[in-house]
Amino acid sequence: MTLMTFAYLLAGLILLVAGAEVLVRGAARLAAQFGIPPLIIGLTVVAFGTSAPEMAVSVQSAFAGQGDIAVGNVVGSNIFNVLFILGLSALITPMLVSRQLIRFDVPIMIGASLLAWFLAMDQRYGRLDGVLLFGGVLAYTGFLIVGSLRARNNGASEEFEDEYGIREPSGRLASLRHLAFIAAGLVLLVYGSGLLVDGAVSLAKALGLSELVIGLTIIAAGTSLPEVATSVIAALKGERDIAVGNVVGSNIFNLMAVLGLASLVSPTPLSVSANAIAFDYPVMIAVAMACLPVFFAGYCIRRWEGALFFAYYLIYTAWLVMHSTAAPGLAMFSQAMTWFVLPLTLTTLLVIGGRAWQQQR
Repeated sequence: MTLMTFAYLLAGLILLVAGAEVLVRGAARLAAQFGIPPLIIGLTVVAFGTSAPEMAVSVQSAFAGQGDIAVGNVVGSNIFNVLFILGLSALITPMLVSRQLIRFDVPIMIGASLLAWFLAMDQRYGRLDGVLLFGGVLAYTGFLIVGSLRARNNGASEEFEDEYGIREPSGRLASLRHLAFIAAGLVLLVYGSGLLVDGAVSLAKALGLSELVIGLTIIAAGTSLPEVATSVIAALKGERDIAVGNVVGSNIFNLMAVLGLASLVSPTPLSVSANAIAFDYPVMIAVAMACLPVFFAGYCIRRWEGALFFAYYLIYTAWLVMHSTAAPGLAMFSQAMTWFVLPLTLTTLLVIGGRAWQQQR
């Protein structure tokens, strides 16, 4: 049983890496051919495609009445995406941030986080909540498509000649080839994520963790591994708009499309844990809001900022596990968070925010 679990984990990881490589290649080439900005591709095709595992897990959990897994998967994935993925990507190479992300997409991500938290205050997501959330992602996607068409008409194709050094061949055959790469990549990503989640859940249950903690950690990390592979490979290839846009777009898609559809298809209102409302939703919102000063400071995520994000994810996960298992050192850990980590975090963000404000003057 243990060998089979580890076999699932290894096979899933291999499929994820292969799928991410194929997906990024197809998406970038499709963008180059049609003159669509790489940021838009990252925010739509890549971001929505790599969020397919979150969609599958949350919808299946909603059908099964497992609200903690469905909601924990989304909230945990969004925290994981920013802290772990952006942190790891920035450690590999400093990440350049588009002005559109700061002015439009990150505020949308923050607004969607606040809306999801507000709708969860009654500890449930009903069908009306699902309509509001899912309608939001339709409007957001429509706005992005219209904006990309305008950018294309304003000469965005020159950006691709500078970025790739060549003009992509046009024609139906080339388009079909790129779409086939994207489809094959998505299939590999979804199937690989399924294997990883199956193995991870078996390990988590053996450790006696609650469904909410499983959703927030094991399943959230497992279903977000496509984003990990996609953003890291995009960063290594220098396609940084795709790497950062993938994370922001995935978070928006998770909150609006995944939560929205799960609420719509659930036979009964989707239950939300009081613990998640009191702690995990505020952490998700704080993480989303932290992106603004970090992104604004030089329109770049530096390596030390990536290390800070990565460290905070490890701290958050450690606290979840210790709280769930009532570990003996929980009280000391919580005191260290209150008197050292949180003040240090606020001070760091204020310094970064001040630097960003001075640069804008």
